[in-house]
Amino acid sequence: MNINNIKIAITGMGYVGLPLSVAFAEKGLDIIGFDINENKISKYQKGEDSTNEIGKERLSKIDNIKYTADEKDLKAANFHIVAVPTPVGKNNVPNLDPVTGASRIVGRNLTEGAIVVYESTVYPGVTEEVCVPILEEESGLECGINFKVGYSPERVNPGDKVNTVEKIVKVVSGMDEESLATIASVYEEIIEAGVHRAPSIKVAEASKIIENSQRDVNIAFMNELSMIFDKMNIDTQAVLDAAGTKWNFLNFYPGLVGGHCIGVDPYYLTYRSEELGYISQLILNGRRINDQMSNFVAEKTVKKMIESNVKVNGSTVLVMGLTFKENVPDLRNSKVADVIERLEEYHINVKVADPIADPEESVVEHGIELENLCTINNVDAIIVAVNHKEYQKIELKDFKRYYKECIDKPVFIDVKSIYNSNKAEKMYNYWRL
Repeated sequence: MNINNIKIAITGMGYVGLPLSVAFAEKGLDIIGFDINENKISKYQKGEDSTNEIGKERLSKIDNIKYTADEKDLKAANFHIVAVPTPVGKNNVPNLDPVTGASRIVGRNLTEGAIVVYESTVYPGVTEEVCVPILEEESGLECGINFKVGYSPERVNPGDKVNTVEKIVKVVSGMDEESLATIASVYEEIIEAGVHRAPSIKVAEASKIIENSQRDVNIAFMNELSMIFDKMNIDTQAVLDAAGTKWNFLNFYPGLVGGHCIGVDPYYLTYRSEELGYISQLILNGRRINDQMSNFVAEKTVKKMIESNVKVNGSTVLVMGLTFKENVPDLRNSKVADVIERLEEYHINVKVADPIADPEESVVEHGIELENLCTINNVDAIIVAVNHKEYQKIELKDFKRYYKECIDKPVFIDVKSIYNSNKAEKMYNYWRL
């Protein structure tokens, strides 16, 4: 397969698939961008970017991506990239339905001599042991003879305009030397940072799964420290500022760990590990710590309200920010929603605002109706839960407008440590994670 006769189709046009499609298209390659979500495809066709990763201006200049929800259009491709989400279901068991469903769609439209590359985060073995049999069944073709497969883990960092897909080294793998060479050459068309050729598909799969597991464990350590230091009445951020003066101190910070990567991927690794007879100790304990941080923030808020002589039952709390990460509209697996749920268990009326989240998606994803910040007042406490750039521009004194006038020193919870603690403590009953 020569780069000049390759026709690329990308299945899954979200936070990974769209930037990838644009990167290839801007190099002059014709791309088929497929997704089963017709509403999403319709927006792309109009030049609207619901992910905010590319932007309407840049997207509108590209005319060589065919956005489609018709799977038959995939027949025109001979190089398929699958970039669908891999969530967890009940009891944090990996849900492979999106990737197996995508495999069936690609399989039904697979042509002789094609290559299929998976980018979805999975545990080692899924590509060859789960996806390949589906591709063979649906296509009637034989892997290794009529088509080939590879794996190249996505490394997209949503909201990051510096470390874009082109500037991050891409790990690539193939089922044999021939497929590896072709896959590497295709990605080299767009990856300025270069590619790393993994020796096997399973190695590439494992490399991705440990990237986020490593971050998860390190953040869990910081979250555990924050709970310990809180009992000692020590400011965690001040401790980290001091420790960070050493050259080899790792700069991780406490926080709510949600989203579709760090809060999910470790469960894929531990699930497969348990199947093989080893029960994870460190990774699962890190997950438990991070999953309980929503309760910790909610209960700390309630304690602060009691300190300020606020009657908790029937009170009103304003939560600012609902997305799982700053400056990104993605609401999937947002742990802020868990904070809200816990507060409501105390019979607290919670008002939620977010400047970039989609109100309709908020209702669908979490059953939460977003409100306009400008219309909110008479609250008993405020939780700034997400470090959106819009919130960084708000001066501390300006939060006063949202509180009830009768509260002398209202509760202000700064989850992401956005504001100056010395100034905040003079004005509010202030706490930060």
